[in-house]
Amino acid sequence: MNERYQKWLNEPSIDKELHEELKRMDARQIEEAFYKDLTFGTGGMRGILGAGTNRMNIYTVAKAAYGYGKFLLKQDAGAKEKGVVIAFDNRHKSAVFARTCVSVLAALGIRSYLFESLRPTPLLSYAVRKKGAAGGIMVTASHNPPNYNGVKMYDSTGCQLVPFLAAKVIEEFNRIDDIFAVPAKDFREAEEEGLVDFLSEAMDAAYIEEVKSLQLASKIDKTIRTVFTPLHGTAALIGKRTLEAAGYTVDPVESQMIADPDFTTVDSPNPENEAAFAEALKLAAEKDADLLIATDPDADRLGLMCKHEGDYRFLTGNQTGAIFLDYILKTRRKKGTLPENGVVFNTIVTSVFGATIARHYGMEVVSTLTGFKFIGEQMHKLETESRTFVMGYEESYGYVLADFVRDKDAIQAMLLAAEITNVLKQENRTLVDYLESLYETYGYYLDHLMNIVHEGKAGEALIEKIMDDFRQNAPEAVLGKKLIVKEDYQSGKRIREGKTETLDYPKSNVLKFIFEDDIWFVLRPSGTEPKLKVYLNVLGETKAQAETMLEKLKAHIQSEIETIENR
Repeated sequence: MNERYQKWLNEPSIDKELHEELKRMDARQIEEAFYKDLTFGTGGMRGILGAGTNRMNIYTVAKAAYGYGKFLLKQDAGAKEKGVVIAFDNRHKSAVFARTCVSVLAALGIRSYLFESLRPTPLLSYAVRKKGAAGGIMVTASHNPPNYNGVKMYDSTGCQLVPFLAAKVIEEFNRIDDIFAVPAKDFREAEEEGLVDFLSEAMDAAYIEEVKSLQLASKIDKTIRTVFTPLHGTAALIGKRTLEAAGYTVDPVESQMIADPDFTTVDSPNPENEAAFAEALKLAAEKDADLLIATDPDADRLGLMCKHEGDYRFLTGNQTGAIFLDYILKTRRKKGTLPENGVVFNTIVTSVFGATIARHYGMEVVSTLTGFKFIGEQMHKLETESRTFVMGYEESYGYVLADFVRDKDAIQAMLLAAEITNVLKQENRTLVDYLESLYETYGYYLDHLMNIVHEGKAGEALIEKIMDDFRQNAPEAVLGKKLIVKEDYQSGKRIREGKTETLDYPKSNVLKFIFEDDIWFVLRPSGTEPKLKVYLNVLGETKAQAETMLEKLKAHIQSEIETIENR
């Protein structure tokens, strides 16, 4: 570790800012920055900004870009000419890292299509498909804190790299012995040699037209008032422009329309948290808004609040997904466009609520591992099959409604949310009314996500300790309900009533425990954040019963984890 640190400290070509940071490091900071290399997780490579092998900086980004470039050249003989689409968000160093990727790819002879300014992740995915590019790179850390950044890498279908492809990038990545010797062209030189093309307005316009085409209602008077916040991120222009192009009145939260890398008006730029709507709620009260929309910095996640009985109510990702599904399926059935061979994709941690609705309409439901790349992979497979894509979503506020994008798309989702809210307003109903009607029909499915945060090297070990304990000591029952199924996605085994079956999924450090009466929970270490995620789901006959069960389950799991931590 100290040897790595000294190499960086004594490197004559090192960036001055990083060199100054290295000189200020104490022993603990050195250990955290150098004890490992950044790895690829569920969303690519992501980490804290700064100097070191375990940090996001121009050298680790260059190494990743080089590994990716070498991978593309081996995958596709035409990769140099097809090129790579590159976009970036509002975070610290995002524009710098995007240009770093251009320079490294140019040294390999690979053309780049670089967006001139901030653009959302779904637009990056769309542009890869539209340009027929060999792949794409999105520089973003999604909803992480301000001191993070990252890169997400895409294949030629506009889908994030799935594990077997990411492994090939990592193989090339690991061939690099000297991180300071990664070949790179000067950016100006790459421009002069015709290895950089800039993407701008034309791509935006084409994407917005595609999104507008997804509207299902035939004729509606668009009377709702919508408050919109991009939480300082990339949806500021595209999101507002899309809603207005579709005829909606939009009131933007002006203080959060600014591309601020420090996210100074919000504690966490994550629309999964109700607290992220604090500024939007102030404007909503002033404007008497019907709908509040928030997107995360790279605009792949969507959060919603709606006015109901004089107050504003927050919807979870699973609730929004259920509403979207029912509205799409019901409307398409009325229009006669519901496919007989339709398929809906979700993940193994998504509530059964939406799947129950989808099956009611005759849809097939396919669950993938967590990470939208697995849904994108399944979408691609449909191109050679007779099944028809209907919708893909996950509990973490990610939705895709049409396959011109192969990643979650908050812009598609916000337009659908506006349409549903508008249709309901004409019936004197709200999204909450709609949700309650679904509960009454299908049962009260409630869910909760617990985030157990443990940072650094010691934190990783503690998370692994928790996983190992649950893996070795599966609970026989919770809330008086007997364990029916244990699924271990790392070993690839499912144990159902004493019999062992094989799970047909890529290996992943995930445990799922399913009990009687549709109670289940999942433990999954995050691939991009220093936390253990615990997903809880219950089903009750009444809302009160479900809420009580969920609170008891939360307390039980919390107690079990604390016991393990303190051993």
